[in-house]
Amino acid sequence: MAKKSSSRRGNVFIDLGLPNPEQDLLKAQLTLQIYKIVKARGLTQAQAGAVLGIKQPHVSALMRNRAGNSEVRRLMEALAALGQDVRITVTPTKKRQGEMDVVVG
Repeated sequence: MAKKSSSRRGNVFIDLGLPNPEQDLLKAQLTLQIYKIVKARGLTQAQAGAVLGIKQPHVSALMRNRAGNSEVRRLMEALAALGQDVRITVTPTKKRQGEMDVVVG
């Protein structure tokens, strides 16, 4: 029987006890979008690297969802380089702490 996750909104990074779970989830979501676009376009890692302005080993890491030390800003720049509009919307919350999320349209 599968164990039910205790994390908010399915954030496994909270369950893992990582220090910045919201940021880790955000990076994972952005990386997933990069992966989907590269795959949908049928780009090789070398071609994707040329578009993104990064070396092939870094593309390889992204394609394996290893954003690691990548900054959110760099991931957003990569999405923009792939022809995506990236917007940040800040809205007030009634909760004690706000949340970060990626919405794909």
